[in-house]
Amino acid sequence: MEAPGESLLRVAGGAVLAWAAPKPGAATSEDALLALPLAADAAVLAVADGMGGAPGGAAAAARAVEAMANSVEEGLARGLPLRVAVLNGIEQANESVLEMGTGAATTLAVAEICGGVVRAYNVGDSEVMIIGQRGRLKLRTVSHSPVGFAVQAGLVDQDQAMHHEDRHLVSNFVGSRDMRIEVGSPVRLGPHDTLLVCSDGLVDNLRLSEIAGMVRRGPLDLAIRALAAAAGERMLQGSDRQPGKPDDLSVLGFRLRPGMTVTRRLPLPRQMELSDGSPQ
Repeated sequence: MEAPGESLLRVAGGAVLAWAAPKPGAATSEDALLALPLAADAAVLAVADGMGGAPGGAAAAARAVEAMANSVEEGLARGLPLRVAVLNGIEQANESVLEMGTGAATTLAVAEICGGVVRAYNVGDSEVMIIGQRGRLKLRTVSHSPVGFAVQAGLVDQDQAMHHEDRHLVSNFVGSRDMRIEVGSPVRLGPHDTLLVCSDGLVDNLRLSEIAGMVRRGPLDLAIRALAAAAGERMLQGSDRQPGKPDDLSVLGFRLRPGMTVTRRLPLPRQMELSDGSPQ
């Protein structure tokens, strides 16, 4: 994978590691990532995946996460609850992308962390998931796509979905007058649970069982690097038996207890934004 970027940040009482890289053969990514520390035990994580079939996908993704960050900070400064501030942020992201006037669009997946509790928000097919230490899936958002809804309804299984000819279609996105926000129920994180916020570059190339197997043990940084390496290899070597879809790859991985090797490397708290597959 070309020009990968990795950044580590102390947030919400734990650590988040961001990995971003453009799809094989591309110089830049159309994804944008946000990790926004808010308090000692609170943060907002977000991944936006600019839609490649529309003009200005990269700009749309960047505008979405910028609007999200600004709106959340302004909302909290006004005394709004974090949930309200996040919802306002998604709506502001939608308005910001619409203001481009080019037909640009992006997905947006958001995880709100507060006091060890996670709430997921999503628009499109970027995802939020929580995987327990033993590999149990505690949360996974539903992709807003024909194939994603078919999986939810039990008409298509996960393996069939990864090979489906329509898996690239998205039915809900930021940059639409008809945008819908899906809000999840709160989920309490266990000490060693892994929270992932990712673009479809991850879930279109690795099965859930593979993702769970890689993140359920070991320090956070090694787990995220293993995901990135496996997804990148699959992008180049996909076959009829194995999924493989060249795409931008963006992953935010968060743990309350990331492992001692990661904890020793943690910088002082600060806001981190990534775009174009490069660390800031």
